[in-house]
Amino acid sequence: MKALFFLPSENYSKAKNKVSEDDVVSRQSLNFRECKALGFDKEGYYLEIDGSEESIVKAKEVIGELGKEVSGKEKEDVLAKIKEQEENAAAGFGSIFG
Repeated sequence: MKALFFLPSENYSKAKNKVSEDDVVSRQSLNFRECKALGFDKEGYYLEIDGSEESIVKAKEVIGELGKEVSGKEKEDVLAKIKEQEENAAAGFGSIFG
């Protein structure tokens, strides 16, 4: 299960620390990306969490008011952009180590 959260720049460090310190959430696949680095005209960061349903519920509690869950078209667009960047990076490594 994947969830996506938007973290405003001013809350990024605090949210990242809280997520990293939580025993359940920190064991999931966590992917922090700056919005502008993904090509979005927004100040802040996206946090992609790939994990169990239990961990997603816990992440919502841990993040609380520091961020908001992203859904719908925005979620689809952001996850597609992250996937595209990861595929491009993998292709780059392949050409290096060919």
